[in-house]
Amino acid sequence: MAHKLNNYLRTYRKRAGLSQREMAFLLGCRGGAKISRYERSARQPNLQTAFVYEAVFRTPARELFAGIFQEVERTTVKRAQVLARKLTTAKPDRLTTRKLQVLRAVASVPASGPNDHS
Repeated sequence: MAHKLNNYLRTYRKRAGLSQREMAFLLGCRGGAKISRYERSARQPNLQTAFVYEAVFRTPARELFAGIFQEVERTTVKRAQVLARKLTTAKPDRLTTRKLQVLRAVASVPASGPNDHS
């Protein structure tokens, strides 16, 4: 699996021809310092900010924040596998069966994800 950068915000901002100050305005921030921190991964944006980036660049947040998404996905898959193992010892009823179907689907996601073209 190819290692992704935590985010591609600077790349998309530069491609769009926007300055950090202009991006800050779009995000409702006072200046470009916060944008710089986002781009350097010194600060993680909240959900609303991630959605502003998605709206401006017309690119899903999971692609803008590819490295962060990759790590979150990897951790979630591991947790789903552990929980599925725990549930296999539970009494097999309809609810447990449904949970196991969901967890197995999560746990079977390829580590590279469906949109990895590397």
